[in-house]
Amino acid sequence: MKRLIINADDFGLTLGVNHAIREAHENGILTSATLMASGAAFSNAVEISRSTPQLSVGCHIVLIDGSPVLDPARVPSLVNGKSLEFRSGINNFAIQSFFGRLNENEIEAEATAQIRKLQSAGVVVSHIDTHKHTHIFPRVLRPLLHAAKVCGVKAVRNPFEPIRMSLFVQRPSLWKRLAQVKLLGNFSQIFHDSIKEAGMVSPDGSLSIAATGAVDEKLFRSMLENIPEGTWEFVSHPGYNDPELQTVRTRLRESRAQELNILTSAAAREIIASSGIELISYRDLAGNWPKTAVF
Repeated sequence: MKRLIINADDFGLTLGVNHAIREAHENGILTSATLMASGAAFSNAVEISRSTPQLSVGCHIVLIDGSPVLDPARVPSLVNGKSLEFRSGINNFAIQSFFGRLNENEIEAEATAQIRKLQSAGVVVSHIDTHKHTHIFPRVLRPLLHAAKVCGVKAVRNPFEPIRMSLFVQRPSLWKRLAQVKLLGNFSQIFHDSIKEAGMVSPDGSLSIAATGAVDEKLFRSMLENIPEGTWEFVSHPGYNDPELQTVRTRLRESRAQELNILTSAAAREIIASSGIELISYRDLAGNWPKTAVF
């Protein structure tokens, strides 16, 4: 059996991203999205989630490249002392995590605050993931899982990707990122053990993490036609490359519109059907929601 969750990250980032997520769900194959508690378009995303009840909405927990929901004074190990915002970029964050400089109690408190903000707005939080996949690091994963359990959330993204180099032979621009993803795969056993111990659920892994920002129809087709047996998540970032997005610190601009086109194309539905894939949502995975339609 091949089951696939198609999730959009960055819900709440901008109005253009929100509208693209709605379109990809209503007119395409998107089944889930993760909402940023501190996103500039948070309120609009909440309104969209209310009017699209079949869209499974989780919390996109932000610990880098953004601002905390809590008072920065309560999470000093997570913020830049000068700006009182989270650190910029995954590399600096990884170093701080490796050397044990991130306070796990602060991570749990901030994650709990972000999840609770969604729940207080009426969002039934189906799952969690993290901006830039920071929960790949064990010192971040542990407090996040505890925060999710306290908030009654059962599912979490598995941020580890099965790398098939044959799909990327003609894409040398992605080789460095592929090597990084493969190296981080060393944390996968810790992840699986932690999920099991916490009594939570996750897919068998994720697709398109290494190719973030570079997914075109050809690569999308190749990944889905070669999807292994099991339950997987396709990580996407649909959006409109509008003036509002230009004010946001992100490398994903033109690629968001390209992904929206892919997710709403007739070809995407054909690939799903011909590959024998059942589309599900994170609510389906957690076992507390009727199954999504099969395309």
